[in-house]
Amino acid sequence: MAAGCARGRLERVRAACAAEHLDAFFVRDLSSIRWLTAFDDVFDDEDAHALLVDSRDVVLHTDSRYTEAARQAAEGTSIAVDDKRQTHSAFAVRFLAEGRTVALGIEDTLMLGEYRALEAARAQAASSLQVRETSGFVRSLRAVKDPTEVARLKAAQAITDAAFAHLVGFMRAGMTERAVQIELEDFMRRHGADGLAFPSIVATGANGASPHAIPGDTPLEAGQCVVLDFGARAQGYCSDMTRTVFLGAPDARMRAAYEAIRCANERVQAALKPGVTGAAMHALAEQVLAEAGFGGKMGHSLGHGVGIDIHEEPNLSPRNPNPLVEGNVVTIEPGVYLPGEFGMRLEDFGVLTHEGFAVFTESGHDMMVI
Repeated sequence: MAAGCARGRLERVRAACAAEHLDAFFVRDLSSIRWLTAFDDVFDDEDAHALLVDSRDVVLHTDSRYTEAARQAAEGTSIAVDDKRQTHSAFAVRFLAEGRTVALGIEDTLMLGEYRALEAARAQAASSLQVRETSGFVRSLRAVKDPTEVARLKAAQAITDAAFAHLVGFMRAGMTERAVQIELEDFMRRHGADGLAFPSIVATGANGASPHAIPGDTPLEAGQCVVLDFGARAQGYCSDMTRTVFLGAPDARMRAAYEAIRCANERVQAALKPGVTGAAMHALAEQVLAEAGFGGKMGHSLGHGVGIDIHEEPNLSPRNPNPLVEGNVVTIEPGVYLPGEFGMRLEDFGVLTHEGFAVFTESGHDMMVI
């Protein structure tokens, strides 16, 4: 997919650079490098790469372990591959040092040691390079997904939906959270996942009141509910889904809590469209939960962006007053957490279109009792 996708993404970066009066941009965030190059089967998790983009050129600086795969992936694109044995900082200064003043944008996530190395390389070369810090420069562009990305996100979610359908036939009282987690993750890997979007959460009973509980040896028991939060990674993209499963008929309080999170999820899905803000969507979910008697029992933000990383922009939270736009991919995950009793969450994700919100998650919202 590299040629067409990379071309459009690099054009967006160059336009953003022009708007910020930057002559070039130095990218070290691995997920942003993956996105800008659109290379498949080149990068692992090692922080071994840098990308330099200016108005004319784009160069990936890597090392010999990745050279062959990178050059094969770059065929038919405008991306050059440089594997000269020097630091990324020295590479950037060497590439840009042409006796002209260059305003170089860097990410505010750049490690302090690397920033100092960049400054040292600049001083040693007597370069006229001007380094300017930016915030969320490429990540904000990644928040708007193109059709190729949407297709890959859907593919990841299809594996995740299949895993849930399998799991409800597998789970039974007496199993431990850890046993359920192993089965869940093994199923996703055996059915097309490249890996996991994140470590799966399986939390039963009172453990479910901790939104990021770590699965352990706690056994599933009749009368409890189990929170399952999981996602596959496929074709370089993540999925994210949470369902709450009941071991036997739930009591009245559990039923009321589930109906509250279902209503909150569905009300937000109906309201999501370009122009609404992340803060407004979070407030809507909180309002629905409060009306059902569970005010202040969520605690976390309503949702977040998903893409190459499991957490991307934009967020559906009180801290995001910005309007959402077409192409944003977000989760909707209202929850109710009652310490010492139980917790539950209902999460889908999808993409904003000009018509509203197109959900990727195929698993339904009906109460699942096993």
